[in-house]
Order: sequence, then structure tokens, then C-alpha cells
Amino acid sequence: MAGFVAIDLGAESGRAMLGRIDERGLRLQEIARFANVPARLPAGLYWNSIGILTRIIDALRICSTECAIVPDGIAVDSWGVDFGLLASDGSLVESPRHYRDPRTEGMLEATFARVPRRAIYERTGIQFLRLNTLYQLHAMTRAGAPSLAVAHKLLFMSDLFTYWLTGEMRCEITLASTSQFYDPRARRWATDLLQAIGAPPSLPANLVEPGTRMGALLPHIAESCKLPANVPVYATASHDTASAVVAAPAAGDDWCYISSGTWSLMGVEVPEPIINDQALELGFTNEVGFGGRIRLLKNIPGLWLIQECRKDWALAGRDYSYQQLAEMAAECAETDISIEPRAFDRPGHMPQQIAEYCARTGQRVPQSPGEVCCVILQSLARTYAGVLGDLEALLGRRIGLIHIVGGGSRNALLNQMTANATGRTVVAGPAEATAAGNILVQAIAAGVIGSLGEARALVRRSFPLTTFTPGGQHFV
Repeated sequence: MAGFVAIDLGAESGRAMLGRIDERGLRLQEIARFANVPARLPAGLYWNSIGILTRIIDALRICSTECAIVPDGIAVDSWGVDFGLLASDGSLVESPRHYRDPRTEGMLEATFARVPRRAIYERTGIQFLRLNTLYQLHAMTRAGAPSLAVAHKLLFMSDLFTYWLTGEMRCEITLASTSQFYDPRARRWATDLLQAIGAPPSLPANLVEPGTRMGALLPHIAESCKLPANVPVYATASHDTASAVVAAPAAGDDWCYISSGTWSLMGVEVPEPIINDQALELGFTNEVGFGGRIRLLKNIPGLWLIQECRKDWALAGRDYSYQQLAEMAAECAETDISIEPRAFDRPGHMPQQIAEYCARTGQRVPQSPGEVCCVILQSLARTYAGVLGDLEALLGRRIGLIHIVGGGSRNALLNQMTANATGRTVVAGPAEATAAGNILVQAIAAGVIGSLGEARALVRRSFPLTTFTPGGQHFV
């Protein structure tokens, strides 16, 4: 039996998952969970990166002592775009900023004044979001950030934690492709875009493919974790969506995916980037996946809207669970109110933001928490239907099946709404797709699994999957 540890850093929490692979399939066990929320300081919104490293070491110690497992591999995944800067001696220059930090306000327009929008897309194939690394760096250069003057290398967040575990300073390619200064055709950095915004072109570390063995645990890390120093650490498909797509229980080509969680990432796998005027107009992004595939997708603000509403209601003394919110939303059945999820990209006071949006657009304002949640879920399902139509137009073919993976696959009401809105069969699961995909990439790298197709077949026999057909009843 082979065992691998996935460190999965999500928007609300991080966790360490132990994956065991044997003749019965892939079995996952959560061995630790910890908060992963940004810290708001006077200068902005930051990652608690040192604290997270401590929690990762604690989790690996639990694996070795309480679970009595010496893993065959360890790998870290996280969301993209965010990064840490390192000095020439390897020290962290400053705490990494969180992508929701307001410093990128106006940076799209400021960057387009230097490089035309179409030229950026032609070079990178990435949709324009102000949170992208390119605009974070441009905000720093415009502000004369002192950290850039001493920065030697840039590492994305998963790469940063891998560096702290191994001493190896590399950028994994699925993360790099989210930056908007990576060229997916040439498969190298688009350093001219860095030069255009005044950032050092040598800043990003060298690239590695997912599945690269980065090295072994550093001696002091191994000692702290009570593990042998020869335990390998891999660069998995380190962007969390790239790992989640690896674990899509798909066969054939007639499918698309929705990686459903804080964000909804909806797209398909294609062999080469699709970078043309139509893709630009429709707002699609070309990110790298495992095995050289391209994830052609759209980013849609997802269940983050529910998360933000829940926080606001809890502050007002109404501390609903997600299950309670789903049940209250189901009681509303359907609503004629519709919002554009992409209009809500700023944290705080989300129920009020939604009420103001509805009033501004001449719609009735939802009154109860259940109705607010119903509006959010139904609007997400309608957005998915629109993106599906855009995908089919871009590909020139019909897509017959939707795989929903990730934590949002547990939301049966949203899954049924999606089937109804798209007119397509929806297969939901696995919920722990990112951790499963992280582990599967490690297993392929270690020779335990032979191919991506074999990995997906393993997923199909290892996890419960639920099918939703168009016209079905809403339920939770």
C-alpha cells in the first residue's frame, strides 16, 4: 500500500489529507485542519504564511506519530496568483499579500496604458482579473514598494511552502500559468510583460512540471515532523483547480467540469491553448493542467457569496450552518431575482451588497436569508448555463455531461439547479477532489499509477458519485 500526504490550502481553511492507494482504491483521511484566513493589517491584507508553515509541520508530525505513517510523498497545493518574494539569501522579504487586498484597484487600466489589452491576452491567454499576479506586481512598482528593490525571486504560495520544506526554489507550471506573465504556447515566462510594468524580468524562479520530485525534507523539518529525512516532496499540480480536474471521474471527451467551492471554475481540457478574438471576447482563460493539457475555463465567483453572507449574519447573531442555509434556500424553490456573481468581488456586508444590486437593477430585494441564498444559487446555475453556451460556441461542439467536483459538489440544490438550467446531466463528486488530485499526481510521479486515465478510473471506483438529471426536483 502506498501513502501520500496532500497539503491543501483553501480559502477558508487548510488541511492535511493522507491518501492510501491499494487494490481497493484510493482512501482519504483528514489528519489535520487549520484556519487559513487573511490578516488585515494597517498596510493591507496578508497571508499568515509563517503560521501556516507551523501548521503544516504539525500535520506531518501527526501523520508520523498518531497515524504511524511514513508517507511516500508530500505535496502542497493552493490557489494561484498570490506569491512571496525572497531575498538573495532565501529570506522572506515581506509577508505575502492576499489577492483580495485593495491595492490592485485601477491596475487593469494602468497596465493597459502600457501594454494594450489585446496584446496581453495574445501573449498569455489569461482572462483579465485585477487579482492576477501581473497587476499585483504593477501595484507594487507604481507604489515604489521597497520589497521589490531587494527581491531576488518570486515564488507562488505552494512553491513557497515547498521551498521551506525542501530548500528548492522553483515555480510549478500550473500555478505560473495563472500569473498573466506566462506564455502557454512557448511554455515559458513572458518577461517582456514584467519589463513593461517595471518589474525585474529575472524575478520568477525557474519552472518545473507537475509531478517533479523537488527533493527531500530538510533535516530540521524532518526532525520536527518525526519523519526520515529522505521523505520525497513533489511539485504536484500545485494550482488547486489543476489538482481538482485531475480527480474528475471522467471518461472520453464529451464533458466539462465545474470545480465548485469559494470560486467556481468551469471549463474543459484541450490539447493546446485557444487564444483568439472569440476567446478574448468571451472572457476565457488558458491555464496549464497536468500532462501538458490546457484548462480552458472561466472564473466565476462561487460559494464565496454564501460564505460572506453567512459571516455577516453570524455577526448579527444569526449563526446559521451551511446545511441550514441550504434547507432555507430549498424552501424558496425558485425566484425571479437574478444577480451577476462577477459583480461581487469585495468582501464584507454581502447581504447589503446584494440588496443594493437588486434595487439598482430595478428588481425586488430578497427579504430572508433563505431567499438571499436561493438568489445566489439560482444565479450561479444560470451563469453556468451561459458559460456552457460560450464554451460550446468556442469549441464548435456540444458538451453532453458536466462533472462538478470539490466542496460545492455536496450542495445538492445547486447541482440540481445546474442540471435544470443547463439541460445537461450533472455528476457530482468527489468532494475532496483537490486533495485526491494532489495525491494522484504524486502517485503517478512515484510510479504507483501509470497514467491520468488510470487515475480517473481509480477515482470512479473510490468515491460515491451522485447524478442529477434535468427536470429533477430540488432537494438538499
